[in-house]
Amino acid sequence: MTPQMPQQAAWSKCPGCEEPLESGDLFCGACGYDLSAVAEPPRDRPAVAAGAQVHWPEAPGADGSGRPGTLQRPGEVPGTDSGGRELPTTPVLFDGPDTAPGAATARPAVQGAGTAARFGPAAPGGAASAASGASPAADPGPAPRSSGSGSGSGSGDFELAAPDPRAAGHCGGHSAAPPPGAKLCVACRAGHVDHDGYCENCGHAQPRERDHMEQELGSVAAVSDRGLRHHRNEDSFAVSSTALPDGSPAVIAIVCDGVSSATRPDDASSAAAGSANEHLLASLPRGTHPQQAMHEAILAAASAVNSLAAEPGAAMEHDPHRHQNAPACTLVGAVAAGELLVVGWVGDSRAYWVPDDRSGPPARLTEDDSWAAQMVSAGLMSEAEAYADERAHAITGWLGADAYELEPHTASFKPDRPGVVVVCTDGLWNYAEAPEEMAQVLPPDAAGRPLHGAQVLVGHALDGGGHDNVTVAVLPFAVPRQGAGLA
Repeated sequence: MTPQMPQQAAWSKCPGCEEPLESGDLFCGACGYDLSAVAEPPRDRPAVAAGAQVHWPEAPGADGSGRPGTLQRPGEVPGTDSGGRELPTTPVLFDGPDTAPGAATARPAVQGAGTAARFGPAAPGGAASAASGASPAADPGPAPRSSGSGSGSGSGDFELAAPDPRAAGHCGGHSAAPPPGAKLCVACRAGHVDHDGYCENCGHAQPRERDHMEQELGSVAAVSDRGLRHHRNEDSFAVSSTALPDGSPAVIAIVCDGVSSATRPDDASSAAAGSANEHLLASLPRGTHPQQAMHEAILAAASAVNSLAAEPGAAMEHDPHRHQNAPACTLVGAVAAGELLVVGWVGDSRAYWVPDDRSGPPARLTEDDSWAAQMVSAGLMSEAEAYADERAHAITGWLGADAYELEPHTASFKPDRPGVVVVCTDGLWNYAEAPEEMAQVLPPDAAGRPLHGAQVLVGHALDGGGHDNVTVAVLPFAVPRQGAGLA
């Protein structure tokens, strides 16, 4: 194809500088504008259909002085869209220099999740969303712990979210209401969650039930959290209460930590906590001594974990090496019954004693089944040297089919003053290892508010990095009468 010379645009004036042009000019002599790139101007006016007349209304407030009148806002003038539907009449907030100070203009409610568009600087003082009765934007739930600024923290603008076409009311008129009793999405608060754990409206993955668990039962409470680094929560707990033969209460707290290097650690901790708790609830009302009941409860928990290695239908059922990496966990428990405080454990989960009035020293009530503890007890290393070693937290005792030898530890105490027992996994005590550190973190009113105390302790571990699952139970101990001191 032979290239053609550009046609000259028949302009009388330069489109760039309004300088007069002469016939045949390809460039403006004043500014150098390339006239060959300019489309030829129209030679006549477009025809108007017969009988059709266009009447442009005069802008309100125009006084003939050339100054513009009051601007119209979208929604203030009725109209239709390209499909013939009426335009919404809800005004959209544009905070500009002409916005009247103190005007009560409402932000539109956000419908569904969508891409946010930003419009101009926010008016001083912000918009009064309650002025027009508009419903507030859907709360996406608490934001993750992270440092950052939200759109409402003085950023100078606001977000107007585009409606999600998948949300109810934006699906071509075929919106489906969630079935009765369906779990709503924590993100969009509109769609219901399918059996795979995803929202059918926005696709957001829902937090699993075990990612964060809390339970308060009278005078005992527990909190478990996945932490900030693990992909799942492998801890478990059980709190309960029963009555002794004389009618006095017995309060129970069990905490288990799944061994991550083993298979199904989450199942192991859940089975151990549930089994130990059930055994204590059955044996204590029969008059079994609390320390003996704790010993038997740990054996029952071990049996429950062992059974997971050969559970019918499990992948390891016919594996000849299934006992070499069987489900495993640690366990620590406490029972407050009458004058006695009984603890039992296997592994490196711990129990701490903190007096209510802080008049006496706090104490650690358990000894770890770990490499570091063995080195210290054998006199081979100091505590500082042992815990500085990379093998320090390798456990030497656990519940599981591959355990070398099960040796449940139990101890019985008679506190001489009221206090609180902190039963926890290493996900907490790694951030408050010494008893004095644990006492400093525990709120002074933990005996009266055990759930709040457990929440504070878990928050302390998460603020410290949350490298592991964190589980803690807070068990207040009230002295019925003056005891003989902490044994």
